[in-house]
Amino acid sequence: MTHMRTTLIGAGLSRPDAVDKVRGDAKYVDDLAFPGMLHGWVVRSPLPHAKVMHVDLASAFSHPDVSCLVTHEDVPGKNVVHVIYDDQPALACDVVRYVGEPVALIAATSRKVAKQAAEGMKITYEELPVVSDPVEALRSDSPVIVSLEAAAEGGGNLFNEMVLHKGDADAGFAQADVIIEGDYETGYQEHAYIETQGAIAVPEEGGGMAIYASMQCPFYVQRAVSVVLGLPMSKIRVIQATTGGAFGGKEDVPSQICSLAALMAWKTRRPVKLVLDRGEDVLTTSKRHPSRVHYRTGAMFDGTITAIDVDVILNAGAYQTLSSAVLWRSLCTAAGPYRIPNVRVNAKSVATNTVPNGAFRGFGSPQVIFPHEAQLDRLAEALNLDRANIRRRNVLVEGDRSSTEQLLDSSVGMADSLARATEMVEWNQRLEAIAAFNEQHRDIKRGLGISCVLYGVGLGGKAPFLDKAGATMKLEADGSVAVAVGTVEMGQGLTTSLLQIAAEELGVSIERIQLAPVDTSRVPDSGPTVASRGTMMSGLAVLDAARKLRERVEEVALGNGMDRSEIRQRWDEIANLFWLNNLDPAVEGWAKTEPVSWDPQTGLGDAYPVYAYACHIAEVEVDTVTGETDVIDFVAVHDSGRILNRTLATGQVQGGVAQGIGFALMEDIPQKDGFLMVNGLTTYRLPTIRDVVLDMGVDFIEAEFSAGPFGAKGLGEVPLMAAHAAVASAVSHAVGHQATKYPLEPCTVAELLRSA
Repeated sequence: MTHMRTTLIGAGLSRPDAVDKVRGDAKYVDDLAFPGMLHGWVVRSPLPHAKVMHVDLASAFSHPDVSCLVTHEDVPGKNVVHVIYDDQPALACDVVRYVGEPVALIAATSRKVAKQAAEGMKITYEELPVVSDPVEALRSDSPVIVSLEAAAEGGGNLFNEMVLHKGDADAGFAQADVIIEGDYETGYQEHAYIETQGAIAVPEEGGGMAIYASMQCPFYVQRAVSVVLGLPMSKIRVIQATTGGAFGGKEDVPSQICSLAALMAWKTRRPVKLVLDRGEDVLTTSKRHPSRVHYRTGAMFDGTITAIDVDVILNAGAYQTLSSAVLWRSLCTAAGPYRIPNVRVNAKSVATNTVPNGAFRGFGSPQVIFPHEAQLDRLAEALNLDRANIRRRNVLVEGDRSSTEQLLDSSVGMADSLARATEMVEWNQRLEAIAAFNEQHRDIKRGLGISCVLYGVGLGGKAPFLDKAGATMKLEADGSVAVAVGTVEMGQGLTTSLLQIAAEELGVSIERIQLAPVDTSRVPDSGPTVASRGTMMSGLAVLDAARKLRERVEEVALGNGMDRSEIRQRWDEIANLFWLNNLDPAVEGWAKTEPVSWDPQTGLGDAYPVYAYACHIAEVEVDTVTGETDVIDFVAVHDSGRILNRTLATGQVQGGVAQGIGFALMEDIPQKDGFLMVNGLTTYRLPTIRDVVLDMGVDFIEAEFSAGPFGAKGLGEVPLMAAHAAVASAVSHAVGHQATKYPLEPCTVAELLRSA
């Protein structure tokens, strides 16, 4: 259902943070400076697995401008980077487990001096066996490379194992008329945010520490720095600087970066800036988990899916970071947005001597979306069915149950999204036109691909304690309104959406409202800015606060002889009455999700409070001589509930499509024996303006979520999730052979052409 637009909700208002960014006035971490500030550098392991035999401290102080050196022996608290588990040391002690692992820290008067001192530092290592392939790491004869803290979780090199059992998979396959089986593989994907990781730690009076950083989750950082310094959280103040992109890469990694900066500041009692250069960032920070997926699908002759059986292996890297959360998302998403009575999924995250992997837009779902959409395309071919029609037959509708047996009783816009996308692209006519084109051309072939996805909004049953949000709101004496939340603006437009929600509910102009900078000492914990939860959760908290403040304003207005219809015009007068009469002008808002549940023994339960849906359709041209692929048309239709700002939502979709194109066609980090074969963005291919469709069609099916702010759900992750699978489907259609491995670079596409 499309809701009528009010004054602000749905309007395409411009972003208040855009002007400063365009002018260059926005202050990022590397723009900040403090009196007496030092510059830090990380001494990193050059080997994927080794014992640390000796660290020559004297070699680091050969330059007179070096102020301090920090090793694990100098850590005043616990030597861990606290994320979910405490298995990753802040500074390596006896063993290094991946190339780039921090071993020591150097602070100096300049970044150049710190780097020179680090390069001259002498550390002796004894190499240990390396395991860099997750399948090999699971073998019984594989060397165990995990830390003792992590080994207690799964034994051997297994970090986590999760299962999902719905119905009777064996019976479902026995019922099937056709069974399709395939192996799929995806690799690393680099976040490639505009601004690299960085932080400044500033000692404060009273023994506290202030942290200024580029980040998604300031309260994660507050806890991590508290643990490593051995200080109470109340003495750690975390301030989010303007953040130049994140995409999940600044969820967990800033806990490490900020902890390292804090250790140097703690030892020197001076501010210390630690900003990674691009090559260091690419080589040593988290990536999308590489995956191996075995997928088996059974269906009837009419295309009705009867069963799936899925095995998922994610390469977690040397430490767990967020792998359990990523794996759970893979588990819950493996069946896709389809009605499947019998489901069996086994998912594992595995330790290897590679860089630890973490969150990346869609975390854990793209790795299984590629297989579940490829399997449907293969089923359609085997059954001589249209690829859009087989999806129509199986997509979830209101009243169905998800793969985890959750009843979907409202806000299910998958079927409408599919219908709208095929309508926009004129699916049947386009297929006929492509067939005619391919008949006439030998060196260029066109293909049309389609994908359907669902996304559980928020953190769900795996971490319900994090799905909360707080907001404070204060009416100032001049009639302006100050709002504070703990979720962050990182380029996605959250600030604008929250201002729209506040202004709409209060009934005042948006210019009256100011969103406070995120400082953990001044804003409530609104949970992490991840999992497409920012607008929904912080929006609900802001809405709650605005309703309370509006009620208080109405009470004062009515008590002073005003009519409700006069409040907007006499807002300044009412605000002054609060000040003159010593009335409390501040309120708190709070939000939490509807109850969710998950049984780890079966994988069943109400996994998420609500789901977002999307259908993407891509058209490609493939050069049959070179294997090069161009995306020439694209349509994206999303159900993210009510759209609060259509301009920003459209931009989110367009950006996600660009990232999805990169994931499918070009983004690649080869890995050999624990070494990543890249050294920065010069050796990592990203999509440019020439690789995306400038006039892509974007539309929204607004299946409102009654428990969301003005009916909104989440959007941010979903565009990337759907885009890559649509592109892969189109390439497979063009070459006449199913793609099973990303990225689909020219050499891979040429191989598919030969196979066809």
